Amino acid sequence: MTTFTAPFQLSWLPAGINAFGDDEWGVWCELSVAGTERSAPAVQRFRWIEPGSFRIGSRKDDPQGFDDERPKHEVTIPRGYWLADTTCTQALWRAVVGNEPSGFKGDQRPVEEVSWNDVQEFLAKLEANHLGCGAGLPTEAEWEYACRAGTTTQFSFGDDVTLDQVNFGDHATGPDRSAEGHRRETVDVKSLPANPWGLSEMHGNVWEWCADGKRSYQPASVKDPVGEAEGDAFRVVRGGSWIDGARRARSAFRIASRPGDRVRYLGFRFCLRSVKPAS
Repeated sequence: MTTFTAPFQLSWLPAGINAFGDDEWGVWCELSVAGTERSAPAVQRFRWIEPGSFRIGSRKDDPQGFDDERPKHEVTIPRGYWLADTTCTQALWRAVVGNEPSGFKGDQRPVEEVSWNDVQEFLAKLEANHLGCGAGLPTEAEWEYACRAGTTTQFSFGDDVTLDQVNFGDHATGPDRSAEGHRRETVDVKSLPANPWGLSEMHGNVWEWCADGKRSYQPASVKDPVGEAEGDAFRVVRGGSWIDGARRARSAFRIASRPGDRVRYLGFRFCLRSVKPAS
């Protein structure tokens, strides 16, 4: 087991981990999932996301922003959580569920063509085999908090991005409008630089499902906001994808999809949470 040298004491660690420690990006742990007769074992690394506050959305005078990203306002995330440092890979999906829905094949490519409803089945199976923590999707606010990772620019890399940083599409409408070199498909996770908190491909590659639907932004500060999350309500997807322009991969950009939608550019990353009450 990795020697744990974190500068603070964690109150809990998820059941099922086989390693934990800290590095240049902060505290991490790894969850091992045993394979089945039809799949090999898989490992997912998570990053500890500390509680904190940030400014969500886009400024009124931001030419890249859209109306539903405004007004920019303060959000407090009151509880820490473990967030996967990548989107769920095809190898991990197969180890948990046993099938392979993706259009672009590769063990370390993100799983895609999975609906929000499909993801709930994945999480339920994972949680049933790893007691002591809850498995879920991040809320939209938690997702943007982790994506920004303390930054205030359009992307966690700054106000411009290149294809060496983000896998975005060839009809770019953002700062980089050049079509040359666009991949037109997914890439392996961790093949592009991580953000300041060690999270890979938060921008581009595949859209990521969130737990909740869109809420209307208001000027007042809010704590742990959650949008509509019942029944067939549309759920937020974030981050952009290999098919979308850079403008849609910005930290603040938000759209929503039907929970039953399965498309070739839609995947997810999940989180683990303590089942203990907040202190």
